[in-house]
Amino acid sequence: MAKDHGPSIKNDAKYEALRKEGMSQEKAARIANTPNTGKKGGKAKKYEDRTRRQLYDKAKQVGISGRSKMSKDELISALRNH
Repeated sequence: MAKDHGPSIKNDAKYEALRKEGMSQEKAARIANTPNTGKKGGKAKKYEDRTRRQLYDKAKQVGISGRSKMSKDELISALRNH
């Protein structure tokens, strides 16, 4: 029987198993609180389907330097390799 870790942990058994594997409390809690929907990945558009401006904005968000001089293909490459 899994110990009750309070309302902040949604899946106590999963949390305990992850802690026994050596995960930190924070990481184990994050994983134990994630709902298992069976879905993988997000719904973001492919980089190739985005405009240069959208790619530029994403590059700015993640902190890629030199982005203002990059072409669309260069931005895609920089984002994938960041």
